[in-house]
Amino acid sequence: MFAQLQRDPESVETLSLPPSQVGKALKITGTLDTEGELYVHGSVTGHINALRLVLGTHGSVEGDVVARDVHIEGRLSGRIFALNVTVESSASVTGRIFHNTVTVAKGARIDGRMPWRPPSYFETLTQLPETRP
Repeated sequence: MFAQLQRDPESVETLSLPPSQVGKALKITGTLDTEGELYVHGSVTGHINALRLVLGTHGSVEGDVVARDVHIEGRLSGRIFALNVTVESSASVTGRIFHNTVTVAKGARIDGRMPWRPPSYFETLTQLPETRP
């Protein structure tokens, strides 16, 4: 599940994978796993595991995200576990962003916490922490 965080993002295998997309009209419930890039323009309720996630302006995710890089333009409610996170001005995030580096654009809405973690945290992450009430 967390192997994509430990992989070299420039590996030949990863570069040969075409990006996966969730279109605007698509609603998915469940777990999405990819070793490549995932673009979400529709709606996902569940967990996302990807090398890189791009959440489009009209996209929404309700659930946890595990990736090396996360770029958010839309609405996300849940937890993010990623080395690098970018939150654009059109984004609305509710939850926690566990990150090593984060960039937040002026105008972005974040309701939650953004705890910093060293790169080793993501390399040794074997399961997601339990959600506290």
